[in-house]
Amino acid sequence: MAPRPERGTFKFDKYYLVMEALRADGGPLTEHSPEPMPREWLEAVHDPDYVDEVFRAEVPRDKERRIGFPVTEKIRDRVRHTNGGTWLAAQLAIQHGYAANSAAGSHHALAGTGAGYCVFNDLAVASNRLIAEGDASRILIIDLDVHQGDGTASLTAGREDIFTLSLHAEKNFPVRKARSSLDVGLPDGVDDDGYMAALDRHLPEVIAQFDPDLVLYQAGVDPHANDKLGRLSLSDKGLIKRDRFVVHQARKRRLPIASALGGGYGDDQSEVAARHARSMLSMAAENALYSPLPARLGAK
Repeated sequence: MAPRPERGTFKFDKYYLVMEALRADGGPLTEHSPEPMPREWLEAVHDPDYVDEVFRAEVPRDKERRIGFPVTEKIRDRVRHTNGGTWLAAQLAIQHGYAANSAAGSHHALAGTGAGYCVFNDLAVASNRLIAEGDASRILIIDLDVHQGDGTASLTAGREDIFTLSLHAEKNFPVRKARSSLDVGLPDGVDDDGYMAALDRHLPEVIAQFDPDLVLYQAGVDPHANDKLGRLSLSDKGLIKRDRFVVHQARKRRLPIASALGGGYGDDQSEVAARHARSMLSMAAENALYSPLPARLGAK
């Protein structure tokens, strides 16, 4: 991973700390190193001119301001690998039921620019490639970050083979929301019970009606009550209940599910990293309750 940029407000420390927390847990853990996302995969979703700006590490300053940090050569290499991680996690989920990308979930990146600490949109790019290669025919993207997945919604708009579901704090960033397949805007201060009531009201119905064969999950932990950029009030137990519920809804239907890290912010990066690690560990524990998937899912 890349070192901290000299400019910008994003704290990259948490990615190292998440892996340290996972390793310290002592449970079964298999680590994989993704290949960098190929340029042509990115250009299939993003504006090729913007992809070229990133690859040359010559992103205009106005776009860097929207992203929140400078796009150096090291950052370019990092985001190519983290984007590749979501595609790899999906491949591993097809084999094992569940797999996690310990980074990415970059749901604010748009066609011609990054935004909100996101350079490329791994969820949209991975979905497009998985369908193109026949690994899936219908993908459900569940976005439970506290911020709406506006970039993912915009990049997949009009596609009948990708469904985007976003539960988010209605008054939070971005000010101008895109249109997901289904948006559930929540009022400030929603607690564990209110959040789970909304999720239970919508997610099972979406899965039943859309009938996906693969799920990608943006598992941001910023709905937590102590998150620096959140406006909701979930507890540690509430986040775990949320994550296990999502995996349960997928796996009881024998669907593979891959998660990406998503947002989580605070002055104490160790505390934020611990939330992310608990999220992934709880999802893995839920997945372990279900029978293995067939050797190769294939498309419907």
